[in-house]
Amino acid sequence: MFLGVHIPTEGNTDVLRESDRLPEKNCQERPLKPHISQEAPLPNRHRRRAALAATLSALAVLALGACESGSDHAAPEPAPTGTAAAVLAPGRPGEPARRISPEEAASLLPDERPNGADFRYVQMMVVHHRQALTMTALAPSRAGSPGVKKVAERIAAAQQPEIGAMEGWLTANGGPRDQGAHDHHAMPGMATEAQLGRLKAAEGAAFDELFLELMVRHHEGAVTMAAEVLGQGNNIQVEEMANDVIAQQTAEINRMRSL
Repeated sequence: MFLGVHIPTEGNTDVLRESDRLPEKNCQERPLKPHISQEAPLPNRHRRRAALAATLSALAVLALGACESGSDHAAPEPAPTGTAAAVLAPGRPGEPARRISPEEAASLLPDERPNGADFRYVQMMVVHHRQALTMTALAPSRAGSPGVKKVAERIAAAQQPEIGAMEGWLTANGGPRDQGAHDHHAMPGMATEAQLGRLKAAEGAAFDELFLELMVRHHEGAVTMAAEVLGQGNNIQVEEMANDVIAQQTAEINRMRSL
């Protein structure tokens, strides 16, 4: 649309008539703009509503898709109301899991209650360790070799906490602590009273030689006792303690033999 604009051509040099001229003020107030769209832009609040509607529509589509995809998988069967919660037990290879009662689940666990062999081992090993501490206590003042003093120190540092652990196990499992305390001859590797007397009277190199002889034998007896309970006992904690005794005291035997 032309707004009274006169374009001069050749032979026609007339200027715009006064009536054809747009008022200067009106031209400034209403400048010509390119035409883009017939639709008016949405106010801000309308834009927000449109965005919200689009978001809600997208969420609805996602929810519908989730429902459709989830419909292909059967929901787990709920536990019966009014009863204890069921336990989901894994099936064998190729078999599905199954629900079992807590009582049935408990019955499937291995029975690790301590038996007589477990109690005897712990009770006797406490006594066995105490004699080792009696022997190591003599080394600082009577040993002549720094190596003997050092190995005695290491033995004491290891066996004192082990006594505490074994006594704690006896307390937790209801077993007496002093059973077998006077039955030294039943424990392999135990030194006799006469041998302990000789050790207490010895000094220097004589002490070193007798100490190593008695302590190596003492350690070998502990390893024998630990190996026996591994075959006869039933409690996992006792098994762990016995394995520790075998590993540690075997290493100490090798160290003492090298002195």
